[in-house]
Amino acid sequence: MSDKNLISKQAPIGSGFNAASTSADVIKGIDLKGKTAIVTGGYAGIGLETTKTFLSAGAQVIVPARDLEKATVSLSGLDNVEIVHMDLMDPSTIDAFADWFLASGRPLHLLINNAGIMWVPLKRDARGYESQLSTNHLGHFQLTARLWPSLKQAKGARVINVSSWGHHFSPFNFEDPNFENREYATLLGYGQSKTANILFTLELDKRAQQYDVRSFSLHPGAIVETDLKRYLTQEELIRIGVYDAEGNVLRDTEKGMKTIPQGASTTVWSATSPQLIDMGGLYCENTEVAIVDRTTNDFKELNSLVLPGGVTPYAIDPETAVRLWDISEQLTGVKFGIS
Repeated sequence: MSDKNLISKQAPIGSGFNAASTSADVIKGIDLKGKTAIVTGGYAGIGLETTKTFLSAGAQVIVPARDLEKATVSLSGLDNVEIVHMDLMDPSTIDAFADWFLASGRPLHLLINNAGIMWVPLKRDARGYESQLSTNHLGHFQLTARLWPSLKQAKGARVINVSSWGHHFSPFNFEDPNFENREYATLLGYGQSKTANILFTLELDKRAQQYDVRSFSLHPGAIVETDLKRYLTQEELIRIGVYDAEGNVLRDTEKGMKTIPQGASTTVWSATSPQLIDMGGLYCENTEVAIVDRTTNDFKELNSLVLPGGVTPYAIDPETAVRLWDISEQLTGVKFGIS
């Protein structure tokens, strides 16, 4: 597919939903009985809301969890949910989780790569990889690759990569993705990891659609109640406009400042909507396919969460997506052969 044709497809389709739509709105009329879903980070924030919404529609949901105690408390009282240990920064636990799931013989209809970190100080995994790249992209790349047989078995699966508008902060840096030879800036690390989510989506969809596996990426919105803010002070949250001067949460869906159910709506819509049948490789926001954002703003720091919409051209460039696939295989040591 040419760049021109790709960008022509990256445009709103008239979903009938909007920035204020909730996960409950978009799941109406959707039957997930007999379907199996895996939701990483499915025990907190948007991930927990996604898990509950899938359960409400009849799905069986598996939640891989780094913090088993927290997951057990969060998911207490919910039926048809399984909690299994996995840490996206520890490749051995990803392999163990995938081996466990594959041994069950179940098809995997929905894989929601939702877990993520942001605003973290420089930290590295055991391989020396920067933590945001390791958690937000490489761990999910490995997980998806290892679960491929079950995705293919479903004969109609979707892989959803929860990205962010934050991909505007940085294209993927192929020369130094792990900040070994450049000064670390947390938002650059976050930005390239979120760009990687979108590029991975694009190339995965191209390779997997012949097996009826489609993929979408998305921006959920700015949701202050999630754990992503754990490293920010109240003063910083006031400065970027998510709290008022008294520390109260500000809401404005048109500016992307959403509740958790509103934030989960795009994930659920991308994963389940019949409107997206025979489509894929697209970046979504506000429960709709997003526009292409051709602005050239240089976002070196986050001064406001009132952000323009859209996906950058560099995040949906087909040649860059192939490069990202190749370097992801090299960094993880996992050959993601689709056949």
